[in-house]
Amino acid sequence: MAWTVYILECSDGTLYTGITNDMERRFAEHSAGLGAKYTRGRGPLKVVYTELHKTKGRALKREAAIKALRRDQKLKLAGTHGPKAKA
Repeated sequence: MAWTVYILECSDGTLYTGITNDMERRFAEHSAGLGAKYTRGRGPLKVVYTELHKTKGRALKREAAIKALRRDQKLKLAGTHGPKAKA
């Protein structure tokens, strides 16, 4: 099973990073206000970056690394590589 690390851009311009094993379902949850507490009320949301990982552990490590980046670094990552899948 593949795991996806993703960055969402909220309507207020803020960024949210998360992981999932079903991107379509997770995005629908975020959009319906049922996802992370942070994204509730911040819609509409847009996926600006995704990358795929073979294990949950690798995805969690990458999520932590992305969350540690500054906003400008996240935007550069999303602008250079997203939205797309990466192995």
